[in-house]
Parts: sequence; C-alpha cells; structure tokens
Amino acid sequence: MSTGLVPRPTSVALGDGAFALTDAVSITGEAEAVARLNARLHRRTGLSLPAASDAPIRLRIDGEGAAESYRLAIDAHTVELTASDPAGLQHGVHTLLQLVAPTRQGWVWPAVVIDDAPRFAHRGLMLDVARHFFDVDVVERLLERMAELKLNVLHLHLSDDQGWRLALDSRPRLAEAASGSAALGDAGGCYSRADWGRILDAAASLHITVIPEFDVPGHTHAVGLAYPEVARPPVVTTELEETAAEFGGGLPVAGQAYTGFGVGFSSLRIGEAATSAFLRDVFTELADLTPGPYLHIGGDEALGTSRDDYAAAIAEVTALVASRQKTPIAWHEAGTAANLAAGTIGQYWGFVRPVDGADEKARGFLERGGRLILSPADAVYLDMKDSAESALGLTWANGPTPLHRAYDWEPVEVVSGIREEQILGIEAALWTETIRTEDDIQQMVFPRLAAAAEVAWSARTSRSWESFLERLADLATRWDADGLAYRRIDDVPWRRP
Repeated sequence: MSTGLVPRPTSVALGDGAFALTDAVSITGEAEAVARLNARLHRRTGLSLPAASDAPIRLRIDGEGAAESYRLAIDAHTVELTASDPAGLQHGVHTLLQLVAPTRQGWVWPAVVIDDAPRFAHRGLMLDVARHFFDVDVVERLLERMAELKLNVLHLHLSDDQGWRLALDSRPRLAEAASGSAALGDAGGCYSRADWGRILDAAASLHITVIPEFDVPGHTHAVGLAYPEVARPPVVTTELEETAAEFGGGLPVAGQAYTGFGVGFSSLRIGEAATSAFLRDVFTELADLTPGPYLHIGGDEALGTSRDDYAAAIAEVTALVASRQKTPIAWHEAGTAANLAAGTIGQYWGFVRPVDGADEKARGFLERGGRLILSPADAVYLDMKDSAESALGLTWANGPTPLHRAYDWEPVEVVSGIREEQILGIEAALWTETIRTEDDIQQMVFPRLAAAAEVAWSARTSRSWESFLERLADLATRWDADGLAYRRIDDVPWRRP
C-alpha cells in the first residue's frame, strides 16, 4: 500500500495489515489534536470517533525529541501518536489524515511506524496581498492547506506600489487613501484590526507564525497617496516604459493610483524628519499588532533610492524593529548595507545559481550574525508560469518554472560557503500581478507548493523525484475530494478522479 505522504517523513516502515476505522473505534489524548483529527476524518470519511480513556487511538505529547517531531505507530489494534510539542502533534495528525484510505471493507490506516522531524525550522509561503487583495476567508483557507503540508510560516506582503493593506491607528490615511487600488485596475482592500486578529488567530490555531511585511524604502508609491510628504516622485526609466508597453497599467504618476507591474521607481524621502516619524509610527504599531518574533522590512528593488539613502534606510528601520524586540527580516539586497542591525535575517530571492552578486549580498547577513531564508525565484516563486502555455503567471525567473524545478534543488548549494545551520529555512512566494482570484491562487500554488514543502521538511537523502511524483498523485486524490483547483500538469501520474 502506498502511503502517499507529502512531505516525505524521515523514516517510514510499512508493516502487515491495517487498523480498521469504524464509528465504534474510540480516541483519547490532547483535546486540540483529537478535535482536529475527528473533524477532518468526519469530513473525509463520515465517521465520528467517540472519546474514551482506554481508546485504541491515542494522541499525546511526551516532550521528547526535536522541535515539531512526532512518532506514529499503527498496527491492527492500536494507533499511537506521540510528539515533542503541540506543533509536532498537529503534524502527526496531518500524517494520519494523509494515510487514511478506503478499502472494500471500509476505511483503514495501514500498519506503519513513522519517525519524523523537519529539516528546517522555517517552512513558509509568502502571499502578496498588495498587488491583489485577498480577504480573510481566502487567507484562512490557504492557512489550512499550508498546515496540511507541514508549513509553519505565512509571510504576508502588506504594502507595495499598488496598495496598502493593513489599517493602522497611527496612520489612518493609509487605509483611507492608499488601499483602494490594485494591479490591473482591480478593486483593492484593507484588513481592519478585527480582520488582522482573525488571521492571527487562525494561524495560531494551526501553529503557523505570521510574518507581516511593510516594504521600504522602495515599493512605496501607494504610501505617497496618503502621505505625499514622505514619498519622492516616481523615477521613470526605459525599463519601466517597456514594462508598461508589455503589460499595461501606464506609467506611475505622483498622487495617482498605480495599477501596472513595474518595479523600482518609488522611494521614501530618507533622512527627513517626516519620513522618520512615519517609519517609527508604522513599524511600532505593526510590532504591537504582531505576536510573532519577526517583522519583514522589505528592502528589495529600491532602484529609485540613492545608495547612501538606501543604506541609511536599512540601518534606521532594522534598528527600529530590533528596538521593538522583534527580529528584522529583509530581502537579500540589504545584506551589504552599512550598519544593518546585527542578527537581521536575510531572504534570498536570487536564482538557484546566483547571478549579479546576489549570493555575496546574502552572505552579508551571516557576517552580522543573522541567518538566511532561501526563496530562489527560479525554483519557488510560484507566480512563475509552470509551462509556456499557462494563462497565468510571468516568466522573468529563467523562464517557466515546472514542477521538477520546484523540487530538484538543494538548499545548501545555493549560496556557496554557507552551512546548513546558517539556513533558517525555505519559503515559497506567490506574487500576485496576474493572480486575481482564489482559484488563481490554487492553480499557481498547487502542486508546486508540495514540492517546496518537501524540500523544506525532508532530509536531503530521503528525497526522490520519482517517489515524490507517486506520492503526490496519491495526495491529489484528497485534493480532488476537497475540490481544490490544482493544476494537473503532465509530469505526474495522476489517478483518475
């Protein structure tokens, strides 16, 4: 019997026989995990497992092993799931949900012994809600799908040239004047305090950390709609004109909403008192609103900012974030900025084989005591087309990114000279220039997010492309049952629905 487990566990030993699931089988253990398993089993199988102290299905935390680890032992008579912590217990629950299978005699779990733990601590997805806005319900459903793949970080890109997406008491005009627009001329939107609370609560219930990003000093055209005194006029280049000619949206004009795809034209007025006050207000309030340990400050594609102003901005904002007892994260361009706050985490978005000195910039974070999050654009930027025929997506990251490129890369080989312990983790990214609906998200994210999740979770020696395709095909039968709008791309031996 195939286990169909994605990501692949550290150790899997299949036994003989199976544990039969019926309404008469009882369950006991940690209340949160029991409730999660019961609810999802009912949705999948129609069964409801009663509680009993002497139940054969036991879910418990024993505090042993690495963070987020779990052990699962199933035979014909018992199901024993033990974990090091609540997150590990949840991961084990999702393994059980992937294992459950129909037979002619009813639903069963195969006899198996699994010992499992993640390779990297940070396993994430970045969702750009600035270029196109997605409401809380969409984010909550995406969080559920992330948890199924044992991902534990949602990075929300909350500001860009096209719009600002989180209401702040300290700067109310951001919601009032800078949130109504989006790429392609679509409607914008903004999360209220209550909305933000819902996202944080939903993530916490799934043991997912939310990392919010306000991008500075570039990608700030929308800020100028609300507070023009802190924004410089757009810098229009030949490249920007070419982008407008190819994709539409026109050229940016100060004081007018921007709906195109261009980058690198906007900048804050660094070094001015009004800008410093603005930065202090927004990052202080964001820190107060965010329970997690990280704040992302952006720092990419600041082509409209002078070198000296860029270095000053990075130094100012990373120090500000650190002063609020948060660890700053910045895109890799900030790695060589003078006076970058010690311990800042770098997020590398260059290619699997670095070009233009991207790897040197990334190493700058390590020299200051930080670590790296790897998001190589030609592997895990999920807004790239998966084939030339795809109606959605872009191709600037070395052309289309098929499933095998999302899977077939090794994190320690991307930035030469780094050790595995210097990698905080892996993060896929979905930028949303062309992504307008929840179905669009699902088509672009799945199945490639499953590939990224396996790179982030599974040991290098346990990964196999051929095995992944077979296990993914099994997993997709669950996606079919749930109505997920994933792409049935050619590489995978999909099962008949």
